[in-house]
Amino acid sequence: MNFELTKEQLMIQEMVRDFAEKEIKPYAREHDENSTFPIETFKKMGELGLLGIPFPEEYGGSGGDTISYAIAVEEIGKACGGTGLSYAAAISLGASPIYYFGTEEQKQKWLVPMAKGETLGSFGLTEPNAGSDAGGTQTKAELVGDEYIINGEKQWITNAGYARQVIVTAVTGKREDGKKIITSLIVPTDAPGVKIRCDYDKMGVRASNTCEIVLENVRVPKENVLGDPKRGFSQFLQTLDGGRISIAALSVGIAQAAYEKALKYAKERYQFGQPISKFQAIQFKLADMAMEIELARNMVYKAAWLKDNNKPFGKEAAMAKLFASEMGFRVCNQAIQIHGGYGYMKEYDVERHLRDIKLMEIGEGTSEVQRLVISRLIGC
Repeated sequence: MNFELTKEQLMIQEMVRDFAEKEIKPYAREHDENSTFPIETFKKMGELGLLGIPFPEEYGGSGGDTISYAIAVEEIGKACGGTGLSYAAAISLGASPIYYFGTEEQKQKWLVPMAKGETLGSFGLTEPNAGSDAGGTQTKAELVGDEYIINGEKQWITNAGYARQVIVTAVTGKREDGKKIITSLIVPTDAPGVKIRCDYDKMGVRASNTCEIVLENVRVPKENVLGDPKRGFSQFLQTLDGGRISIAALSVGIAQAAYEKALKYAKERYQFGQPISKFQAIQFKLADMAMEIELARNMVYKAAWLKDNNKPFGKEAAMAKLFASEMGFRVCNQAIQIHGGYGYMKEYDVERHLRDIKLMEIGEGTSEVQRLVISRLIGC
């Protein structure tokens, strides 16, 4: 086993860390307070090639691997959880499905601009009555002639307000066993009948754009079907497997930020004549935080390595997402505890990290769903 990063991975880590420190971190609190999406930052990330890291050069990407991508997500998330979430969603949910399931024509039309950072994409799965139970999808698409007519509603969709297109899951029929046939369709956000509202007032990741999408008699040509029209359900399950690696990496980044602030504060804060870092109670907290972050990061890298080597990675991705997100909540909570009363104040940022990390236990499948996935994959 070799646990060292390659020269290319180290270069990406250094580049993204430097960019995040200068271009993302200084504005994170402002974007959180005002719930504003950092579109200019995304344009700069596009110019650096960060939005195309895991895609081949022939599609406008950088030709990097999943580990490199996970490193980038961690570093961006460390600077700002909301920016990190939108970055991960743009690649894992907006672009990856088209790369894995799209035709050559679809890749040229939709993927290349995303990989180059010229446009953003989005993935419309969740509905008011279909969250963890994605099979309960109620959005419908009817084939009439050479067009699909789509009606339905999606909610909590990341990046939709700035996306050129959204991949929508819709019911297109029934199988012989009575279960729904779910199809994925590429829907341009400027198509007639598409209404997007982005006015959610969220607890955390407030720099990330989150929207509601209403589709009323939206017409798209049948060549906008993504992949096998009868396998939309399995396609989005595969999409979520890959997305879980990025959410795990984002969790590590947010936790790392909280830990570093807590460690710094513990060395500077004097009580009873000495830094609180000299008290064993604080030392043990910091030791546990450092240990859990390292364990989670190793799990992220393992899942990413399995994916890069075309090995089954669904179980490891679920484990990484579950452990990293719950670890992140523990770490951020302890970071506030170490800061004491100051930790409750916005100016110290650790309260923002706690608000941001909470979504990681919910999005891309709740912790409960991850345990269900893992239990099935270990043969329960």
